[in-house]
Amino acid sequence: MTLLQRTEAFAKLGSFLHQFKDDKRDDANFSVLNDSFFDTSISLFKSLKIYNGWFDETNVRNAVSSISTMLQLEPLQKWTMQYAIPTENKSPRKVGLVMAGNIPLVGFHDFLCVLITGNTAVVKLSSDDKLLLPHIVKILCAIEPAFQPSIIFTEYKLDSIDAVIATGSGNTARYFDYYFGKYPHIIRKNRNSVAVLDGKENKQELEKLGEDIFWYYGLGCRNVSKLFIPKGYDLNIFFEAIYKFNDIINHNKYANNFDYNRAVYLMGKDKEGLLENGFVFLTINEQYASPVAVLFYEYYDDEIKLARKLEADKEKIQCIVSHCDFIANKIPFGKAQQPQLGEYADDVDTMQFLVEL
Repeated sequence: MTLLQRTEAFAKLGSFLHQFKDDKRDDANFSVLNDSFFDTSISLFKSLKIYNGWFDETNVRNAVSSISTMLQLEPLQKWTMQYAIPTENKSPRKVGLVMAGNIPLVGFHDFLCVLITGNTAVVKLSSDDKLLLPHIVKILCAIEPAFQPSIIFTEYKLDSIDAVIATGSGNTARYFDYYFGKYPHIIRKNRNSVAVLDGKENKQELEKLGEDIFWYYGLGCRNVSKLFIPKGYDLNIFFEAIYKFNDIINHNKYANNFDYNRAVYLMGKDKEGLLENGFVFLTINEQYASPVAVLFYEYYDDEIKLARKLEADKEKIQCIVSHCDFIANKIPFGKAQQPQLGEYADDVDTMQFLVEL
């Protein structure tokens, strides 16, 4: 396959997946694909919560929608043109992909990078997300059958590979370092995302921030887990804006975490700055990684010092949501879980890594 064929195939996949934004069949363009995959896709989206209680239909659809937005022909072409990708890769490498399962399709961007560069993806799925990507792959291979030899799923240890991209926790990263250190590799550890407010945010921006916090129940590394707010900030304004997400407490697993944290905080001695609104706790904490149903926050009174702190802690931070001019490399409110093609996890250029293999 040529680079153009691969790019066009992924763009067609994106257009196909876009149908599920409102479940309207586009039989003018996808009649054959729809006969095979439209109803089965909807059925899968509804049933995944049986296998993973966090993967409810809304969040699965959010993930699929984000991917469909990413996979558009013109952005794909502009993205790939930045790299020295051969028109035809006559020496494809086998790249092992060890995928996480904290949110639906969390490893899709790595999968895309491997295939778009003409390499072979050897995929080891998380047991928490083992059905969705294989289904997407069936659709992709129906669009472009030439992809089939380049996609291998395995349940066993990765061997006969040329490189590896592995995503996990801080603990699993140590194991990955030991086991995969002999290969060219990208190994990702835990990171968290933050939001920096200056008190000038309008209600719409704060509502969008709610998406950054509550999509996927806060389980993703791009979910905002901590706020930096100026001294004197009225948190009632924030609570009012995010109240539209109060239905999250009706999710059983989230509610269990909320109740557990309530018990912890009620029994604990340190209640500094502890607030709650019936579906999320806010508490002052210098750490970045907050528990499910908890949002840490910290006051600041010096913009320059805060900017320096975030720069010093960049290895702990996945992304920063803000509109503040003094924050470098910020992303807009509501975009934390909708990364662009060139927004790489841990700020490591996956495409350049693959091109240089």
